[in-house]
Amino acid sequence: MKTILTLLALALLVPLAALHAKAEPRPNIVFIIADDLGIGDLSCYGATRINTPNLDRLAAQGVRATDAHASASVCTPSRYAILTGRNYWRIEKKWEGQMLVEADRPTVAKTLREAGYATAYFGKWHLGWGVSDPAKPRAHRSDWDWNAETLAPGVLETGYDTFFGSPFSANEPPLVFVENRRVFARDPADPLVIVDPKVEKYFGFGTSKGAKAAHEARPLDQIDSIVTSKVVRYIEEHKDKPFYLNLALVAPHVPIAPSKEFQGRSTAGRYGDFVEQMDACVGRVMAALDQAGLSGNTLLIFTSDNGAILAEEVHKTGHRSNKDLLGQKTDAWEGGVNVPFLAQWPGKIPAGSTCKHLISLNDFYASACAAAGVAIPPGGAPDSLNILPVLLDPKAVSVRTEMTYTAISKPHGALRSGPWVYLPAQGSFGVTTNPAMAWAMQFEELGLSNSDYNADGSRKPEAPKVQLYNIESDPRQSTNLAASNPEKVKELAARLAAIMSEKSKNKK
Repeated sequence: MKTILTLLALALLVPLAALHAKAEPRPNIVFIIADDLGIGDLSCYGATRINTPNLDRLAAQGVRATDAHASASVCTPSRYAILTGRNYWRIEKKWEGQMLVEADRPTVAKTLREAGYATAYFGKWHLGWGVSDPAKPRAHRSDWDWNAETLAPGVLETGYDTFFGSPFSANEPPLVFVENRRVFARDPADPLVIVDPKVEKYFGFGTSKGAKAAHEARPLDQIDSIVTSKVVRYIEEHKDKPFYLNLALVAPHVPIAPSKEFQGRSTAGRYGDFVEQMDACVGRVMAALDQAGLSGNTLLIFTSDNGAILAEEVHKTGHRSNKDLLGQKTDAWEGGVNVPFLAQWPGKIPAGSTCKHLISLNDFYASACAAAGVAIPPGGAPDSLNILPVLLDPKAVSVRTEMTYTAISKPHGALRSGPWVYLPAQGSFGVTTNPAMAWAMQFEELGLSNSDYNADGSRKPEAPKVQLYNIESDPRQSTNLAASNPEKVKELAARLAAIMSEKSKNKK
């Protein structure tokens, strides 16, 4: 009889436990992305000239990944892939600043919003506005009517309820904030004027003038601080409903503009100061989650859209933004795509852990949906995998075994497969081996070592026509193994060709 009563009690407890599990609230999801931040820019990854205590705390409270990669080495393609879970190389249209995300394209924001999440985007957008007319090519990226009462389709059309931030990078016009569907601090009596780059250049682009109040509302050295204040307020006002929040910081992309409070903080020049200011913004978000009592039920991720661009004034200080990796932003080499990645989810992700598995930033879509218990819609996230298993358990079997990278120069694409990286041509596919792009530091200036190149930056005549590296044994990509591994080259060349032949398809 005692045994029967015990079994009966256990049988009653099972449905109660199931009910309790169902009642567990969905986690908030906060995704913070920096602009051109290198893996060597954070002290939790070994930086000694820049101090990032808040991101170090995030790493200590969660997981630090060492093999996380952007699928593209420049921002717009990388960010498109994060939002849609779809590789940018699948897009066939030319980008002239128009909306990149197709109207019917599933996005992580749309999927979570349809599941009941409040969705918000703060900071740099850079995925376009409006619809371009093939018969009237755009003169340059920012020639929409920014004085309109309601702006052309943009952020909100991709699934976000709320937007506050910059339409493009901090150095691209219009140099103002946009709030939802209109320019912030807009004054109809003082219209905003876009100046073509052929007339006046500002960091390689045109500029914007007029609209005094709107321009003054976005002081260059306060962009991230102002946006972060909006984030803090949003967290306070939405603590009673699950939310997905994306914060896209403009630092440390040019213009390098640390505020007076942070100038001189680092020993890596103004760049280092700017990174420390960025770290403070992340700290404010973490504090807001703590104060709202939400940290315990929030999946918080921090990363960068691509590797750092390397500048001479920073290099001279001894700081190495991409550590000792080969290359920089724009390149298909590791320095262009290997990025910092930190994640915290108390009680789920073990504190102070390290993930050595391959991660693609594309995986955010599938992983966020898995964390929220939400199904991905048909056709959604074709290049995204749920990597929660390796974040929750560093000893788990790797989820992702391959991915593609794209850079700015033809042939654009490269393949990572297991420990191997295959590039179907010579060079970095970006600025590092392109003398025509002298605005960036070149191979010989960086003190890099690669078996295809002489110290003066000239390519050796006997260098193989393609590149093959073993990242596990040679993370610096110092030795091209293509000549000694012809069968592996043949295998990976065929695999990359097969993947890229799927260009317009929704699925792999």
